[in-house]
Amino acid sequence: MVKRNSEHKLETSENVFGGSGAVHFKRIIETPEDLYGKGRVFSVVTLDPGSELGWHIHKGDGEFYCVISGEGEYSDNGNIVTLFPGDTAFCPDGEGHSMANRGTEPLVFAALVIYK
Repeated sequence: MVKRNSEHKLETSENVFGGSGAVHFKRIIETPEDLYGKGRVFSVVTLDPGSELGWHIHKGDGEFYCVISGEGEYSDNGNIVTLFPGDTAFCPDGEGHSMANRGTEPLVFAALVIYK
């Protein structure tokens, strides 16, 4: 199966998890069934400069972020870390995280939520 770039569902949401600004989602996988029931999200996320995907805690799942371009201010359960292209972060079940773009260029990262 091949899905062309133009076929992916695009969504923009404001103030996600109480964060600031717009968060743009390109849905790579649209349903948990597409992940064989092993997860629920696989998206490419773009944060405009000044935007933030707010703090949230994972329950029954965990989430990977892999930075594609830009720089992100990542809260790893309250510990602030700067992520650069190629860096990967994981938030396990029961812990929390957030991601902010404090730079001047868009921040683009892949997000994958898997079930515990």
